[in-house]
Amino acid sequence: MTDIPISAYIICKNERRFLGKCLDSLEGVREIVVVDSGSTDGTLDLIRDYQQRGFPIRLFEREWQGYARQKQFALEQCRHDWRLNLDADERLDPELRTALAALRPDDPGVAAYKLYRIDWLPGFGWPSKFVHKRTVPRLMHAGRVRYDVATAVHEGVIFDGRIEHIRAGCILHERLLSISEEIPKITNYSRLKARALKEKGRKASLFSLFFNPIGRFVKSYLLQRYFLCGRAGLIYATILAIYVFLTEAMLYRLHDVPDLPEV
Repeated sequence: MTDIPISAYIICKNERRFLGKCLDSLEGVREIVVVDSGSTDGTLDLIRDYQQRGFPIRLFEREWQGYARQKQFALEQCRHDWRLNLDADERLDPELRTALAALRPDDPGVAAYKLYRIDWLPGFGWPSKFVHKRTVPRLMHAGRVRYDVATAVHEGVIFDGRIEHIRAGCILHERLLSISEEIPKITNYSRLKARALKEKGRKASLFSLFFNPIGRFVKSYLLQRYFLCGRAGLIYATILAIYVFLTEAMLYRLHDVPDLPEV
């Protein structure tokens, strides 16, 4: 069995539908930390089944504290210096597993490695190789990174050092969500993002309300070439634009319509 000398950590709640594939892709990782925040769908039974099968999972049950605090807690529970963060609906492809097994970082100036990540598109599958692959810093050194717990969204990571790039393989994000599931999810992310922007003092302008969603669509559909994915690519780019529009709209109402209930 391949030895991958790192810790992996996952936060989850009610992820039985996806978590098995994620854990399968981590076979050979020396440690897997899972922090669950109150699953009721059989996720905990699934995790314990993987523990019985020999997967080196350490399970923590912890009340939800927000993305950044939950991920910081998970990061701190890991025992190896290099720590890989995955979401429950993500998994490593074989090429990335091989690259991680071969990696032996020895440069003290490197705080993290960014990895390629692609989204599965319902009705199409995995985007073609000509579509842009975004990068995310997910393999991090314990002593050189921390989450900004003051942020409401989970992207708030502070790095003390350089970020390098592993160019082999990618994280596969299996977006098995219906439209009726996806819209509430992006609405929640928009709410968190709007609150974070408000705390930073930003306001929504007529320009940002109109042009930022259009810019997001053009970037995804044309510049990142999701038009190559047909109707599925059009839907994907439109959903990203909706996320941007909802964020700007909620930010506007937080500042300028104080009599409405908080978004």
